[in-house]
Amino acid sequence: MNLIWFRNDLRIADNISLAKACESENVVAVYCFDPRQFMAGDFGFKKTEKYRAKFLIETITELKENLNKLHIPLFVFHKRPEDIIPELVKEHGVKTIFLQKEWTRDENQARDAVIAKTADLVNFEEHYDQFLFHPEDIPFDSFEKIPEVFTNFRKKCEKYAKVRPLAERPEPMPKSNYIASKTEIPSLKDLGFNDFETDPRTAFPFKGGEQQALHRIEEYFWETKKLAYYKKTRNGLVGKDYSSKLSAWLANGSISAKTIYWEVKRFEKEVKKNQDTYWLVFELIWRDYFKYVSLKHGNTIFHLSGILNKEYHWQNSDEAKERWISGNTKEPFVNANMKEITLSGWMSNRGRQNVASFWAKELEQDWRIGAAYFESMLIDYDVHSNWGNWMYNSGVGNDPRDRKFNIKRQADMYDSNGRFQNLWLQNTLF
Repeated sequence: MNLIWFRNDLRIADNISLAKACESENVVAVYCFDPRQFMAGDFGFKKTEKYRAKFLIETITELKENLNKLHIPLFVFHKRPEDIIPELVKEHGVKTIFLQKEWTRDENQARDAVIAKTADLVNFEEHYDQFLFHPEDIPFDSFEKIPEVFTNFRKKCEKYAKVRPLAERPEPMPKSNYIASKTEIPSLKDLGFNDFETDPRTAFPFKGGEQQALHRIEEYFWETKKLAYYKKTRNGLVGKDYSSKLSAWLANGSISAKTIYWEVKRFEKEVKKNQDTYWLVFELIWRDYFKYVSLKHGNTIFHLSGILNKEYHWQNSDEAKERWISGNTKEPFVNANMKEITLSGWMSNRGRQNVASFWAKELEQDWRIGAAYFESMLIDYDVHSNWGNWMYNSGVGNDPRDRKFNIKRQADMYDSNGRFQNLWLQNTLF
């Protein structure tokens, strides 16, 4: 019997671990809503707030349905994996556990705790499966040789690395081997939240799940063909179509970077190839880069001095934090963005850079507090991109220019008519 332990690879298409597990005729799957992920973290915020929790519940619901079509049961628990997986191993005679390779602190701790209880019972087979460019294919001898400047990484990968084809989608398992799962997917209430309605102003009105991700590609690429204008609109602030909005599904692995890449290539072949279509691939390479940065530097990405080991005189003011979070600073553009994330779980790329620069460079507050708040609130939180971008914007990461944003100029450039600021600052009950 093989067991696939789903973590941040919540899909059946282009999933190496699932494909490998299905080489046996007896497969079961498990997903754990780890209670630690819904508790307060190092800086006092819940590690996962209600927006991402709801998106995750929707994702697991679709995953369970999709696995059922393959005659694979998904056992779902609101418990620590080390308290559940050893029992499943014994109950079902599991010989191999397949899982996506992760390497950051929380994921390592959970995996190591499971291994400690099952190492003498099962083999573990981990696969790097969240990249555009697979670690075995990049043109660097080791992770230590990953360049500290993105452009150097991008140019070498574009020249020497190839994106792999998609993994084969498994055929359904023999129905006679199916073991029904009696477990229930937890509700928002089970996870400690009240149910809520999505704010109608949100730029991310989408639901979680693999099918939803594919629907979004169908809509954004093929129905509206907005991919052909992506670079021109990607710095927008209002509405669902200024960018692809694929980041949330990418973050929990409902869709793979390779799936998006090959769909872009098909679009370029059948519709149009231009700077806009290239730019979506460019963004996927950025995403890869932050994953390689964390592979190279490990838990240093969570340290105050960052990967540069650079010392600043960081402050830690509760009043500044309250004003920033509640959108009550001197900058209306910052305020509008902060109200957007707090009321919807979403913020644009342009907004994220500005509020991070304001927090770290103008207020000179501990950048990790801002990163932890984003971790809590964002639907599309990804540990590598979030902490990598916060380091980048705070002067302790991979930005060789150590820039500081002129917030008023940014507002004039990207919200010259005040549409975005009016949307979130007028008649907002907060």
